[in-house]
Amino acid sequence: MHDLRWIRENPAEFDRGLTRRGLPPRADAILALDREWRGNETRVQEAQARRNRLAKEIGAARKRGDDMEPLLRQSAADKESETETIAVAARLRGEIDNLLATLPNLPAPEVPDGLDESANRLLRLEGEAPCFNFEPRPHDALGETLGLMDFARAAKLSGARFVVLRGALARLERALAQFMLDLHTREFGYTEIAPPFLVRDETVFGTGQLPKSADDMFQTTDGYWLIPTAEVPLTNLVAGDILDEASLPLRFTAWTPSFRSEAGAAGRDTRGMIRQHQFSKVELVSVTRPEDSEAEHERMTGCAEEVLKRLGLAYRVVLLSTGDMGFAARKTYDLEVWLPGQGAYREISSCSNCGAFQALRMKARYRPAGEKGTRPVHTLNGSGLAVGRTLIAVLENYQRHDGTISVPTALQPYIAGQEVIP
Repeated sequence: MHDLRWIRENPAEFDRGLTRRGLPPRADAILALDREWRGNETRVQEAQARRNRLAKEIGAARKRGDDMEPLLRQSAADKESETETIAVAARLRGEIDNLLATLPNLPAPEVPDGLDESANRLLRLEGEAPCFNFEPRPHDALGETLGLMDFARAAKLSGARFVVLRGALARLERALAQFMLDLHTREFGYTEIAPPFLVRDETVFGTGQLPKSADDMFQTTDGYWLIPTAEVPLTNLVAGDILDEASLPLRFTAWTPSFRSEAGAAGRDTRGMIRQHQFSKVELVSVTRPEDSEAEHERMTGCAEEVLKRLGLAYRVVLLSTGDMGFAARKTYDLEVWLPGQGAYREISSCSNCGAFQALRMKARYRPAGEKGTRPVHTLNGSGLAVGRTLIAVLENYQRHDGTISVPTALQPYIAGQEVIP
C-alpha cells in the first residue's frame, strides 16, 4: 500500500515510479478523490461541532421553558445531513484505498528499467560448473531411471504438475530442508517458525498477493487461502503490531509447502519439477527499521547464497528490472543456479526488499526510542532456498556416468553418512 500523505507531497515522483513499472500516471486521479474525501471529512467535523452547539442551546431552552421545536428540527436535519456526508466520505475513502491496493510498489532508484527479464542486470557469477565426460541428463530422466521420481502416479492422484518422490530422493529432499533450517537458525540468527498453511483474506492482502494474484492461489470452499509461500504467514506475524525499536530486526524462517495454480505458466516447464502446483521452500523474512533495510537485503541475499556455496553449486546473482519484479518489491535479487541437464541458469531464490509497502497494508509499526509517534517498519523476504529446485540442482550437478548421484558432503550427516544414491 502507498502512503497517501507521501503522494500528496510527491505526486510527480509517485507518477515517475509508476511509469517505470509500465503503468500510467495516477497521482491526479488519486489526489482528486483525496481532495473530495477531505472536503467531506471537514464538513462532517463542522456538522458535529454545529450539532454540539445546538445541543447546548436545546438544553438552555429547556431550562428557560422556551419553545424547543425549531431547535429540535434543526438538530434532526443536521444529523441527517451529517449521516449522508459520513457515508459519502466513507465511499470516497474506500475508492482511494481500492485504487491504491491495485498499484505495485515503486522501484528503488538503482533498479534497471525494462519490460521483462531481458532487462535484468547480471551482477556476478559464483562457483564453477561441473565438467562431465558424458552428456548430462535432466533431473526428471535421472529420477525416473532411479525409480525414485514418479510423475505418472502423481498425475493419477492429482493431475499435472505434481510428483511423488520415493525412498532416497524423499529423504534427500528432507535432508536439504533440515540443512537449510540449521544453517539459518544456528549461524544466521533466524527464529524457526511452524506457521499455518491456511490463511485469511486479510493475511494475503497484507503481503500483497490480494487482489492482484488471486488467480495464482488456491482457495478452499470456506474462504481460506493455501499459502503460496511462507512469506505470507511469517510477515503477517507483526500485522497490526507496534514494535519496540530495541526488538528490531526480527528474523524468521520456516520450511513449508507452497501452493500455486501457475495460472500464467501454460506450456512452460511442463516436464519435471521446475514448476509445480505444490512444492516446499525454506523462507526467510526480516522486519527492520527503515534505515537498516538495505543492509538487511544484502545480508539476507548472502544467507541464501551460503546454502549454494556449501552445496558446491555454481550460480549467478541478478538484479531484477522494474518489469520483472514482484508486486510488493522495491528491489529484488534473484539467485539462479546452474543446471547442466538444461544447460541453463534457473531461479532458485528471490530476495526482495519491500520497504514500507507491506507494513502499510498490514499496519505494522514500531516506536522509535524517545519519540511519541510510530513509523512503518520495513519488511524483506527471500527463499533460503526453494527445496525442490535445490534437489533438482543436486541431482543434475552431482550425477555420475552410471546414473547414480553423489551426495554433497554438507548433506551426508543428514542421511546417516550416505555418499551415493544408487
